[in-house]
Amino acid sequence: MPELPEVETVARSLVPQLQGRIIVSLAKLDWPKMITPPPAEFTALITGRRIETVGRRAKWLLLTLDRGWTMAIHLRMSGHLLVTEPTAAHEPHVHFALELDNGRCLIFNDQRKFGRVHLLDQQGLAALDRSHGPEPLTDDFTPDTLAQQLQHRRAPIKTLLLDQHLIAGIGNIYANEALWLAGIHPLTPGAALSPEQINHLHRAIRVVLQEAIANQGSSLRNYRDSYGQRGSQQEHFNVYDRAGEPCPCCQTLIERIVIAQRSTYFCPVCQQGMQPAP
Repeated sequence: MPELPEVETVARSLVPQLQGRIIVSLAKLDWPKMITPPPAEFTALITGRRIETVGRRAKWLLLTLDRGWTMAIHLRMSGHLLVTEPTAAHEPHVHFALELDNGRCLIFNDQRKFGRVHLLDQQGLAALDRSHGPEPLTDDFTPDTLAQQLQHRRAPIKTLLLDQHLIAGIGNIYANEALWLAGIHPLTPGAALSPEQINHLHRAIRVVLQEAIANQGSSLRNYRDSYGQRGSQQEHFNVYDRAGEPCPCCQTLIERIVIAQRSTYFCPVCQQGMQPAP
């Protein structure tokens, strides 16, 4: 599933292509379950609306429309957005397409049909915002903020990093990478982290996410930006999906375990840290 760096990359690539454009029509919808409200109401509300801004909250793309509406798009497992010629809307896995006033289309290609498009009023947008924790790349996200989010939480730090209510936008890839960079074992309970470890983790989260954005995200399967370009962060993974390969720091073989049903990769030497008692 695309994480913060991938969604941020898509948002940035959409800005010059969508900002200021007017939505002429809902050009295609062959999977009505992917949108809310229902198709007739959705179509009436978006037709003729200007796209004022393109942004991101957590793993959601946000297209701010005039008259107080926001189109919130979640790519899920296999979705990607492209701005392209109208003929592309007829491709088999394109389930949603918007006709724009410049003759091009914003298409949502989603082989597995998990993606979602929600049209939100101001209250709906506020509810989406409240359901997520702080953005880890903003100035408001400090070591103290991270410490407060982890306080009294006994779950493994790996699990906590994936909790969107605590911190927005981090997924499995970058949780693994941040914990390696911080030298913290993924099974360490969140509340057991020392102030020094929290400082290291705070810095690692920001470094890992910023590097991934600079490299246009990680293209492992379906992810592309809105120009159809792949990211290259997968070429710089230190531990993710590298079980049995040498750690870049100490050359110990990277191990894989499962935490909360998610594959977790770590170096048993660089990430010894505190672990729960057997």
